[in-house]
Amino acid sequence: MKTLRQIGSLAFVLGLFTAIFAGIPWYVLVADDPVVPWWLRIAVFCLLGGILVVLLTVAVEQRKFKTSPQTPLSAELDHTVLLLNSTEIPGRQITEILGLVQGHTVFAIWLGKDLSALVRLILGGELTEYTEMMAKARAAAASRMISESAKLGADAIINVRYMTTSVVGSAAELLAYGTAVKLAK
Repeated sequence: MKTLRQIGSLAFVLGLFTAIFAGIPWYVLVADDPVVPWWLRIAVFCLLGGILVVLLTVAVEQRKFKTSPQTPLSAELDHTVLLLNSTEIPGRQITEILGLVQGHTVFAIWLGKDLSALVRLILGGELTEYTEMMAKARAAAASRMISESAKLGADAIINVRYMTTSVVGSAAELLAYGTAVKLAK
């Protein structure tokens, strides 16, 4: 179903760009009672057909799955550095504070997935396209933060926080930060 939705999204995007960037200039140049060429007809059918395919696949998915399983973040991260959102580590002593470490990324989804999310916004349900995007952004930012702490020789990162902001449209900035520390052996 996801592949079919992606094909519909791709058809929509190709039809949209062909109609706008080739169809409109063609119409302006041939404004005297033009006969619509075959390539412009195909572009319009792709545009409308793509929207229809996306609508249908999202509607079918909404009926099948009321909630989608969350992507586990732990599978994508390096576990040599312990991450905690507290200031203390139970049973361990912090011997040295190495300083602030951070990881940063900006993610966006392409227009086809944005269209799918817009349809879900209308029909209701989880915006899985954005959920997947943010999971990937969190994993990338955390991985960069862990990499920075490993360069400092950290055993753990305490007081881990995530901050997100909208950059433009469907793009989101995600910052992961915390304090890199050394632990007693």
